[in-house]
Amino acid sequence: MKRRELLFASVAVPLVGTVGPAFGAEPEVFTQGGAAINGYDPVAYFTQSAPVRGREEHSLTWNGATWLFASAENLRLFQVSPESHAPQYGGYCSYAVSEGYTAKTDPDAWTIHSGRLYLNYSLRVRDIWSRDIPGRIRAADANWPGVLG
Repeated sequence: MKRRELLFASVAVPLVGTVGPAFGAEPEVFTQGGAAINGYDPVAYFTQSAPVRGREEHSLTWNGATWLFASAENLRLFQVSPESHAPQYGGYCSYAVSEGYTAKTDPDAWTIHSGRLYLNYSLRVRDIWSRDIPGRIRAADANWPGVLG
């Protein structure tokens, strides 16, 4: 196999089983355990440059999902401009969406590019995605929201 094929195979195999069932559409926002983006505060990625767990007492429902925030201030910032703080592609893996499917995300595998938050399946997948962020964004934008089924 060529190096590129090996690289794809090493990424594709761990992603098997993370895609939703073929018979139903994925929700618009990735949720796990009842909370959007694994219960992490989307605003903290911008204000603290780190993934920070949200708290139930600072929550709201937006876009069909429950979002948790680390503080009342972060909740307020999100309420003022949710589209500016919510991750792209509903919090699904940006690389996966660029390839035409959905996958869960790891809160530590994140990037802010041109003022937008992008999440990925793993740090390794984020590294691959980061090699051509503009191209991956163009591909993901073309696939979104069609990948939801």
